Amino acid sequence: MSETVGGGRRVLIADDHVAARAGVRAALERGGFVVCAEAPDGPGAVEAALREHPDACLLDVQMPGGSGIDAAAKIAARLPGTAIAMLTVSADEEDLFAAIQAGAVGYLLKDVDPERLPFALAGVLAGEAAIPRALVGRIVAELGGRRRRRVPLTRGGGAELTPREWEILELLHGGASTAEVAERLGISQVTVRRHVSAVLRKLQVPDRGAAFALLERARAAAGARVRSRV
Repeated sequence: MSETVGGGRRVLIADDHVAARAGVRAALERGGFVVCAEAPDGPGAVEAALREHPDACLLDVQMPGGSGIDAAAKIAARLPGTAIAMLTVSADEEDLFAAIQAGAVGYLLKDVDPERLPFALAGVLAGEAAIPRALVGRIVAELGGRRRRRVPLTRGGGAELTPREWEILELLHGGASTAEVAERLGISQVTVRRHVSAVLRKLQVPDRGAAFALLERARAAAGARVRSRV
């Protein structure tokens, strides 16, 4: 493999599996990258990134002590010049969208050919969006205008929730537990909690109870609009 692929650029690797980190390190170093730091979890990745200021971060999605997506958001906010890519086993479209929203410009699956990994990361550093072909169609569908719904806020403004956020909010409001929502939607409990956090942030409320109150207000407002047309 050409040593010019990585060009000596510095990379941080975060994965809770030692063997996985070793394999990624070996592949990147063969491609001319310099692995400047490794971390076993999200908080460690953030700390190492702020210390080392790497050119790129390659983060696993699911890690103990805080997800790679949470770490990506914090790193992107503090180090806007650092390219961030996820390297994960998760082909869950919700993880993909969450990673992109957090600031990742690459989303690579761990079954990628190790010989191709340096090229994919070099593409990310060059401004390309490295996304598996199997997931590209899901992004197109999302950007194709999946309808969002607005929840009125007490200040008279509004917050737009994605269809999945609405779905989760309504299931929880109906009495379903986090585990039950995850099983019904075929996603992880971590993903459910991440969506709930996003909902609370968008609605600017402190907890689920306050979010449910806004949901009920939205339903009442919708019902009033229907009645006014009759």
